[in-house]
Amino acid sequence: MNFHDVSKLYNLFFALAVIIFIPPFTLYFSTQSIEELSYWPELEQKPVRNPIPKLGNWGFLKIRAEDPYRYYTWEVTYGQIAPLGVKQRVILINGQFPGPTIECVTNDNVLITVINKLDEPLLFTWNGIKQRKNSWQDGVLGTNCPIGPNKKWMYKMQMKDQIGTYSYFPSTLMHRAAGGYGGLNIAARPVIFVPYLKPAAEFTVLVSDWWNVDHKVLQQKLDSGNPFPFPDGLLINGLPRSAQFTGARGQRYMFRVSNVGLATAINFRIQGHILKLVEVEGAHTLQEEYDSLDIHVGQSMSFLVTLNGSPKDYFIVASSRFTKPILDATAVLHYDGSSTPASGPLPVGPGTGYNLHWSMKQARTIRWNLTANAARPNPQGSFHYGTIPVVRTIVLANEPATINKKPCYAVNKVSYINPKTPLKLADYYNIPGVFNLNTIKDNPPSGPAVLGTSVINITFHDFVEIVFQNNENFVQSWHLDGYDFWTVGFGNGLWNTTMRRRYNLADATTRYTVQVFPYSWSAILVSMDNKGMWNLRSAIWPRQYLGQQLYVRVWNDEPSIYTEYEIPPNALRCGLAKKQ
Repeated sequence: MNFHDVSKLYNLFFALAVIIFIPPFTLYFSTQSIEELSYWPELEQKPVRNPIPKLGNWGFLKIRAEDPYRYYTWEVTYGQIAPLGVKQRVILINGQFPGPTIECVTNDNVLITVINKLDEPLLFTWNGIKQRKNSWQDGVLGTNCPIGPNKKWMYKMQMKDQIGTYSYFPSTLMHRAAGGYGGLNIAARPVIFVPYLKPAAEFTVLVSDWWNVDHKVLQQKLDSGNPFPFPDGLLINGLPRSAQFTGARGQRYMFRVSNVGLATAINFRIQGHILKLVEVEGAHTLQEEYDSLDIHVGQSMSFLVTLNGSPKDYFIVASSRFTKPILDATAVLHYDGSSTPASGPLPVGPGTGYNLHWSMKQARTIRWNLTANAARPNPQGSFHYGTIPVVRTIVLANEPATINKKPCYAVNKVSYINPKTPLKLADYYNIPGVFNLNTIKDNPPSGPAVLGTSVINITFHDFVEIVFQNNENFVQSWHLDGYDFWTVGFGNGLWNTTMRRRYNLADATTRYTVQVFPYSWSAILVSMDNKGMWNLRSAIWPRQYLGQQLYVRVWNDEPSIYTEYEIPPNALRCGLAKKQ
C-alpha cells in the first residue's frame, strides 16, 4: 500500500467520523445557544434538551431534532381584589392579575396545563398565535370543548415561524371581563437578524377597560337585552395609577403594548419621550416616530423608547378614544436613581373630539419594513403580496339587529350562535346538522337578520380579499384566528371595486386585528395557507358574545399531516361528538 492509498483511506475514515460524531454536538450546542441567548432570564421553564441521536437498525445516524419545549401549569381561580377601588370577583392565574407573561422564542413548543377552579367551563385563546396546521389548539368554542369545572387540560402549541407581541385571554362567555388575560411575547431566534439594537430590557404593557361589577352581571345585562354599560375606568397592568417601569438614563427600552380590553380603543403616550414603532403584531415596521399612537381593541404594538430626558419620573398615559367622557390610566416611567416624582400636566392626546380623520391618517403611516426579517431569514418584502391574483372577494357588513325581540349583532344578516358541538369536531367526524356552508353569503344580502351558525368555506391556498363594511357610528375591531393579513386599505363610505385603486399593494403591514372606522370600510388580503377551522370575530367582546362572528373553514380533500395535524389524543369531546 503506497502513500496515496493510505491518504485516501485516512480521508475516508475522517469523513465517516464527521458524519457520525459532528451532528450530535451540533444539535447539542444549537439547543444550548437557544437557552443562553434568549432575552429573558426569568423564563419559567427551560427547554428540554433533545436526546443524543441514536444509530438506526442499519447503522445509519437517526436524528430527532425537535424545537425546545416550555412547560407551564396554570391554576385558574377566583379572587377578591379592587382594581378601581371596589372589591370584586376577578379571575386569577396562579394567584396573579393580570396573568403571567409567556416569554418564548420562534418555533418553541409551549405546553400549558390549565386547571379550571372556576364554577363554569373555560377556554383560553391565544390572540394572534397562528397555530400552524393545528386549529385544535385555538381555544374557542368552534374548535374546542371547554374545560369543565375542577377539570384540567393541556394546550400543546408551537410558536411556528412567528415573532412579536401577542396576548391571551378567556374566550368563554364574559369571563374576559373578569381578567384572566396576559401577555405572550415571541423573541427571534439568535441566528435571525433583528432590525434594531438589542434593548436594555423589555416591558410588557397590558391596557384594559374595566367595570366595577361582576362579569356575570354584565353577561346578564346582555342576555336580558340591555345595552352594555360604559366602562368605569382603564387599567395598565391591572392598576389605574401606580404601575411602574424602571430604566437607566441613556438606555433604550422596548415597550410591548397590547389593548386587552373588551370594548375601548386607546391612545398610548409617554410624557417627554418619543415612541419609535418597530413591530406590529408580528411584523417589523418602518421605524417611524410618534408622540402617541392609537391601539384598537385586540391590537398590539412594540415601541423603542430612549431614556434621554432629565433624571426624574415621567407619566405613561393610556386614554380612551372615541368616547365621551375620556377615560385614562397612568403609570410611571422611573429613571433609576431619581427621587423626583412625575409632575406637570399629562401629555396631550389626540384631543377631546373623535378625530377619526387623524386616526385613519395615522393608520396609513404604519408600513411594512420590506428589507427586515421577521421569523425567517428572508426579508419580509420578498413576498410580493400585491402581485398575487385575488381569487375571491368577501364583503362582510356588521349591523345591530333584533331577533325574537332580543337585541343582537349580525354579519351579512346572520347572528352567530354557538352549537353544542364544536364545528371542528363536527367536521372531523362528519356529524350532520351542526352547520352548513350556505348559511352566510359572500356579500351583504337584503332582508331581515336571522340566527345561524355561519361558516364560510375557502379552498386551501386561495388568495382572498375581505372587506369589512361598517355602517354604524361605532369603531369596529375585527380579528382573524390562525392568520395574519395585509391591511391594504381604509376608506369612508361604502366600498366598491373602484376603491382598489387606493390600496397599498407595496408595503402594507401584516397584522391579525384591523380597525374599521364609523361609516367606513377596511380591506385586507389573506393567503389562506393554514388549513383548519378559524374564528373571524369582532374583537369587541360584547358584540362577539351577541353574534358578531363567524368561522372560516380552510379546506382541501387531501388529508395529510403536512397540511393539518390529526386530532390530538387528549382532545375533549362534547355535544354530538361525545361518543366518538
